[in-house]
Amino acid sequence: MSPEADQVTPRPVPAHLSRQIAYGARMLSLDGHDDFNQGQISARRPGSDVFFIKNALCGFDEATPAQVVAASTDPHAPVDPLAPPELPLHQAIYRARPDVNGIVHSHAPYTLVFGATDLHLRPLSHDGSYFTGRLGLFTQTSNTVLDQSTGEAIAKSLGSGEGLLLRNHGGVVVGRSVRHAAVLAQVLERACRLQLLAEQTGVPYVWASDEDVQLKRDFIYADLSIRSYWEYAVRRVDATWPAATRW
Repeated sequence: MSPEADQVTPRPVPAHLSRQIAYGARMLSLDGHDDFNQGQISARRPGSDVFFIKNALCGFDEATPAQVVAASTDPHAPVDPLAPPELPLHQAIYRARPDVNGIVHSHAPYTLVFGATDLHLRPLSHDGSYFTGRLGLFTQTSNTVLDQSTGEAIAKSLGSGEGLLLRNHGGVVVGRSVRHAAVLAQVLERACRLQLLAEQTGVPYVWASDEDVQLKRDFIYADLSIRSYWEYAVRRVDATWPAATRW
């Protein structure tokens, strides 16, 4: 077999991860993250150097388990021809963060607009409480992430945080699982929307105390709570696209 053939041989994708990625993509669509076929959601097994990602041709609103492809964190490994062009973003974050097993990058409108400002995200809402002090800002470029050096710069800006605003380019949210990443990407979009609404009032507004922020994180965003939000979002996907129940 020629080297060229090796480069296009697809790797098997675990059924449970491909299903979670497809559900995550659909729930992101319901939350307003659609931008044609742009944006990605990916997942891996803990400790693995192989991850799985929505392919380049389908949008969040039409993703299915069959439209998930495998990729390596090794930038020199063969690449599936259907892998998205922003693969370097995911590769760099997975290499830098062993604790991360799910990544969402989208152009959600309120997250994008918030990242175009110099506002600091405040714990105005429960949503804002989760990301307060855990959200970075990347300003090096607003272009598509096509190379490893940009991906590595994004991973460095993310640091040990939970999310990163990409100036004029949307956001990145990471999680210990793809379920966490998908739910928390929706949380970030609501946090940005609510604070932008508060800013539009033109009057001073207040936000939660440090004590309340910690209490909210411990209860509202505990693992059991995240699981219940995921299951709720799955029910919404099933109600909107009944075919998903047969995945």
